[in-house]
Amino acid sequence: MTATETTSVATPVEIGTSAPVEAPGSLSLTPTAAVKVRALLDQEGRDDLRLRVAVQPGGCSGMQYQLFFDERSLDGDVEHDLNGVPVVVDRMSSPYLGGATIDFTDTIEQQGFTIDNPNAGGGCACGNSFCG
Repeated sequence: MTATETTSVATPVEIGTSAPVEAPGSLSLTPTAAVKVRALLDQEGRDDLRLRVAVQPGGCSGMQYQLFFDERSLDGDVEHDLNGVPVVVDRMSSPYLGGATIDFTDTIEQQGFTIDNPNAGGGCACGNSFCG
């Protein structure tokens, strides 16, 4: 079973069908998600920001994803360049995200980032948390 998280975002994006770009044994980012992240980074107007992906305790199932822009470099961070997007994962979250794919969905029913994670042992009905 996979866990999927959705984060609301109001900007439309062109949907692509290409396969995700993946760092070996690590997190991947679909081209659609990369376009959206780059657009959001451009809106911020700063060159020092990267997409930080983290797993934190919380939610109905025990763990939840966090995606945010961050300029910090933390000890043990794993840095990636996925489809031209600078992505950073902290050392505690990295084992939970190996093989996970971040995508962006833009439909009449749903808009936001989703994470398909093969490491998730289960999820909850709200779709915002998972168990590892």
